[in-house]
Order: sequence, then C-alpha cells, then structure tokens
Amino acid sequence: MKKIQICTRCILDETVPDIKFDEQGVCNYCKMYERMNVLYPLNKEGKQKLNKLITQIKASGKNKRYDCVVGVSGGRDSSFTLLMAKKFKLRPLAVHVDNGWNTEISVSNIKQVTSRLGVDLYTVVLDWEEFKDLQLAFLKASVPDGEIPTDIAIFGALHRVAAQEGVRYIIEGHNFRTEGNCPRDWTYMDGRYIRSINKRFGSVKLRDYPNLTLLRLLYYVLIKRIKVIRLLEYLPYSQKEITKIVKRELGWREYGEKHYESRYTRFFQGYILPRKFGIDKRKVHLSAQIRSGQITREAALKRIKKPPISEAQAQEDKEYVLKKLGLSEEEFEKILSLPPKSFRDYPTYYSIIRFFRPAIFLACKAQILPMSLYEKYAK
Repeated sequence: MKKIQICTRCILDETVPDIKFDEQGVCNYCKMYERMNVLYPLNKEGKQKLNKLITQIKASGKNKRYDCVVGVSGGRDSSFTLLMAKKFKLRPLAVHVDNGWNTEISVSNIKQVTSRLGVDLYTVVLDWEEFKDLQLAFLKASVPDGEIPTDIAIFGALHRVAAQEGVRYIIEGHNFRTEGNCPRDWTYMDGRYIRSINKRFGSVKLRDYPNLTLLRLLYYVLIKRIKVIRLLEYLPYSQKEITKIVKRELGWREYGEKHYESRYTRFFQGYILPRKFGIDKRKVHLSAQIRSGQITREAALKRIKKPPISEAQAQEDKEYVLKKLGLSEEEFEKILSLPPKSFRDYPTYYSIIRFFRPAIFLACKAQILPMSLYEKYAK
C-alpha cells in the first residue's frame, strides 16, 4: 500500500486534490502562507498599513451612525474582531445571519459580546423553508460544499446591510495565520453555483435569500464602493491568548472545534465530510497554526488522529439534523451513498473568475476584495 505523502512543514497531504510539493517536501499551501505574510507583515510596515486603513474607515463614516459593518457568529474570531474594532475607536454595526442552526452557546456569545461592547446588533433571519430547501439541494448534489449556502448568505447579507446603511467597509474575522486557506476542491462558492444547485435539486424558489451574484457583487463594489477588510490579518494572533482575552473581557464561552458554534457545521464537518469525501478540515486549521508557530507539527499530527467529534455527539447531531431537515434515516443514507461530485460538475462563475484573474488581483491589492479570493479562486 502506497504511503500518503504529507507536507514536511504542515500536515496537509495528498488527499488535497491540487496540492504540490517542492524538492524539500513543502506544499504549495505553505508557499501561499509566505506570500500572505509578505502582504500582511507583522512589523512596522504592517502597523502603518493598519493605521492608514483605520483612518480611512473613520473618514468614510464621518457624519454617519456607523463607519463599518462587522459580521458576528458567536465564534472566537468574530468576537475578537468586534473587540478590536471598538479598541481602534471604530463605530461598528454588528451583523449576524441566523440560518436556524445556532447553538445555545453561539446565541449567548453574540448577546454577551455586543452587550459588553455597547454595539448595535442587526440580525438577518433567513427564511427557513427557503434555506432548508437549499441545504437539502446541496446534499442531493453530492458536493463537499454543503455549507456555502450559509457562507454566501453571510457575505451577501453583510453587503446588503452595508449598502442600506451607507457604510463602505465590511470587516471580517477571518485570519489566515490560524484558519488557513481552504483548498478550492474542498470548499468552492459563488452565486451562480447557488442558483444552479437550487434550480436542479431544489423545490423552493429563492426569493428572500441574500445570494451574491456577479452582477450584485459588481454593484456593491463599483457603485456602492464597499470594501472587505480582514482586520485580524494585520494583527499578531495567538489562539490561546485571544481565547483568554475574549473570555476575560467579553464573557465569551468555548464551543469546540473551529466553526462548531453551528450545529449543522459541526455535523457536516465532523460527520459528512470525513465519511463521504475523506475531508478533514482540521488539517487546514492546524496547518495554519503550525506555520504561525502556535502548535507543533507533532502535536497537530497527534490531534488529527482523534475523530472530529465523538460517536455520541455525531449520533446526537445526526438525529437533530435529520429531524430539522425532514429527512428519514433511509433518505439520508441514500444521499451519503451517492457518488461524490464537485463544483466542476455544475454551472459556476469559475471560468469567468479565471479569465479575469489579473483584474481580480488588482482589486485584491487595492483591498476592494480580500487577497484570499485571488489565492483560492483565480490562481
């Protein structure tokens, strides 16, 4: 049996479809990390870039109620992002997208964090019948992208609210030093993909769902001049230290692995992805932490040997998810047994994105779009 090659620096391996290794056995995702480090240096130059950005955000919000919109999920990163926005004396509006899958801890964290910081909270509640049907459609499509209905809804809702409030800056809580960049074949998303899966496998027309089509994105970017900023990529970030800070200053509570503040996310990443697609997203997050010196490679390899969630938790989540989605055990097993497919099997904007990658790169350098968009979709 052939031994699977693993990166000599991180723990990404040959299960990642587009992975490549150099002569030293270092993967292309580690090289991507180094490029991102150059773009977002943690030195004097990085501080100057951050200070300039903060000044721009404040100037754009002059005489307005808010100068930025910050997405909040109840997770560690978004909570810390909101805290830092306040410490930089910004005037954020916190926006949460309720897709019906929040855990009790996530709801409590959102309320606690916004209350402690004195920040207004705007909650976008998705139409449950529409959203449930879209999630079912992605399960039936047999792709590993079953969570992009939530991701697109968040991105679309943030832009919609920013436009309504006349705000030009959206601040995200993503941080490549701890979260990493997920392989394109493990998670791909765009608005056309949403529409094509809904049309083929859905039974409910999307009327209220905040889809982000290419035309709508161009409207937000070119007409409304909205920019997406990832504040944490300008700051030193130690997961252990940040956890202590948000617990101490905001009363934040832990919920488990990355993104497990959602019950559906916990079940999809902890049960469906490993069993059907052989995907363990912890490899991405742990690899990022190895590169940034927050965990040793040996400790990460030891941790990855343990299952993403316990059997008891998996069974509890399975019963909850199937009941909420209206699926029988037999129907769910049929979905799991379908041959795996990818975004390449359905209509998307991918070919268009590839064609316009030079323009996308310039937009990312100008901070109109996050650089990770170019790294993931256009390279």
